[in-house]
Amino acid sequence: MKVNKKLMTLAVAFLLLNMIVATQYAVTKIGYSFTLVHPCDASIRFIGSDNSSDGIRVLRVSGSNTSNIQLTLRLGDVYSANMEKTFTAAFGIINEETYSLNITHINVSSDNYTYMKIYLHGNRSANANSTDSDNSSVLMWDNDTAVNASNTTAWILAPGNASSTDMCYNTSDRANCSIPTPWDETAHVRYSTNDSAATSNLSDFVWVQITVSIPESIESTGGREGTIWIHLESEVGAS
Repeated sequence: MKVNKKLMTLAVAFLLLNMIVATQYAVTKIGYSFTLVHPCDASIRFIGSDNSSDGIRVLRVSGSNTSNIQLTLRLGDVYSANMEKTFTAAFGIINEETYSLNITHINVSSDNYTYMKIYLHGNRSANANSTDSDNSSVLMWDNDTAVNASNTTAWILAPGNASSTDMCYNTSDRANCSIPTPWDETAHVRYSTNDSAATSNLSDFVWVQITVSIPESIESTGGREGTIWIHLESEVGAS
C-alpha cells in the first residue's frame, strides 16, 4: 500500500503540535529560613584580641553597629620605609559548626603591594615568625604570594558548640577547657586575651598573626586597603 507523502507530513505535524499543546506546567513551593547575625556571632566567626595604635582592637566594626555591619582590621595609622609591626593576635577564627572545618589557604586582594605576612598559629602572644616561640605556626601569605596551596590543609578547626559566648582549646573536654569571648563595647566585637594555646584538630579556634613589613623602597605613599580571603572546606557535612 502506497502512503501519501502529503498525508504523512500532515500527520507528523499534527502529532508534533499535539505534543507541544500537551506540555504541562506545574507550580510547587517549599519554605526556607536563615538568620542574619553580627559577624562575631556567626557559625564561622571572628573575634578580636590585639589593640591597634589608637588603643582600640585591630578587629572592629567599620561604621554603624546597627545596620550594614562590616568588620575591618585597623593595622596602625602611620608606616614608612624599613618599618615592621607584628600583631600576633590580629584576630581569631572560631568554628561554631557541629563538624570540623579545614582552613586551606589565604589570599589577599588589593590594588597595591600588601607588604603583609599572615600566619595561622595557636599561641596568641607568641611571634609565629619563629618556630622556636610557636612551633604551631603556618605561614599562609607572604606579601603578594599565597604560601599554602588551595589543595592542602593548613589548619583544622574542631567542631564548635554553636555558642558565640565561648571557644575551646580542647574540645574533648569542653566543660573544663572553654574560654569566654565577651563583648567589647568600643570595637563592637567579641574578643579574648586568654593565652591557652590552640591545637589543630583539637581546638575550635585559631589565631591569625599579621606582620606589616615595609621594605626600604616603596612604590608610593598613601593609604593601603584590601580584602583578606580565608578559604575553608568541610570533608564531612553536618550529620
